[in-house]
Amino acid sequence: MFKNLARASLRLCAMSAAVFAFAAGAQPPAAKPPLPVAFVYVSPVGEAGWTYQHDLGRRAMEQALGPLVKTTIVEAVPEGAESERVLRDLAAQGNKLIFATSFGYLEPALRVASEFPGTAFEHAGGYRTSANVNTYNARYYEGRYLAGLVAGRTSKSGVAGYVAGFPVPEVIQGINAFTLGMRAARPDAQVKVLWLDTWFDPTREREAALALIAQGADVLTNHSGSTAVAQAAQDKGVKVIAYQSDMRRFAPDAQLTAITQQWGAYYTRVARAVLDGSWRATPVWGGMKDGLLALAPFHPGVPADVVKAVRAREADIIAGRFHPFAGRLVDQAGRERQAGGTMDDATLSRMNWFVQGVSGTLPKP
Repeated sequence: MFKNLARASLRLCAMSAAVFAFAAGAQPPAAKPPLPVAFVYVSPVGEAGWTYQHDLGRRAMEQALGPLVKTTIVEAVPEGAESERVLRDLAAQGNKLIFATSFGYLEPALRVASEFPGTAFEHAGGYRTSANVNTYNARYYEGRYLAGLVAGRTSKSGVAGYVAGFPVPEVIQGINAFTLGMRAARPDAQVKVLWLDTWFDPTREREAALALIAQGADVLTNHSGSTAVAQAAQDKGVKVIAYQSDMRRFAPDAQLTAITQQWGAYYTRVARAVLDGSWRATPVWGGMKDGLLALAPFHPGVPADVVKAVRAREADIIAGRFHPFAGRLVDQAGRERQAGGTMDDATLSRMNWFVQGVSGTLPKP
């Protein structure tokens, strides 16, 4: 009892000391300032698409962490010298975590990071790191395979059109996985590819979509940054499997489903790591099982047996029972590229050839 009384007396003394100190003019401990976090975007945020999904991730991070973070965004930053200037300015302004969300920002991010060792940089889709530059990416090819299954089961012509940005491995993986999925459902299927040589140009995206429709494609997909391909499908009465965002409001009749990117949980996890001092440059290449990709709801017109088959294959991918690049693989020219087994990540990350069933040339990256 006497020990308890002594403890209580000590607590009261400590409280009294704090009260007297405050009365004498001492300031209470300052709240820790929020972590300044910046995002650099290759296009305007818009209402759907690549940048929109990254911005949804930013907003989810803000909602999860509240006053612990304060974010800044810079939109429509071209890859190259301009992105380096923007990254340097953001670091100089005191941002301690910077997300560089386009492939062409990698080299600028590496250069700027060397000048600001106290800032953590996260680059989307990159292939090189440094002490304070990490890379993160999603296994988009998993969703692409499922999209191909949908296309193969629903296309009347057996021809799909694919509007593509640049011929980097990530895009080539997606084209090949889509084709493999489509041909798994329809062995005679053909995927026609048109290149944009840009990530975001709604006018050119639409023109490419219309050209593919004119070549017989009755289902479209894309690896570009706007809603233009989905809107072209809606206007012309063909189907689309949207990419990056759920684009039902832009193509309510045309969209069969969409491969959506989900960045909120990842961005929150990274910011927490910077806040608690545990952040390290550890490359991330996550898939559907990690929650970085998800299929949007299916259009009511998609037959129930198709939905069931696609969901079953999705479950196989998540459980690790199926890999889109497993088994024998043959390229456009009929050359065997893989006799069997499952393609390893190192080989996947260097992919620079098309599988059988792709109609289109592969320009130099």
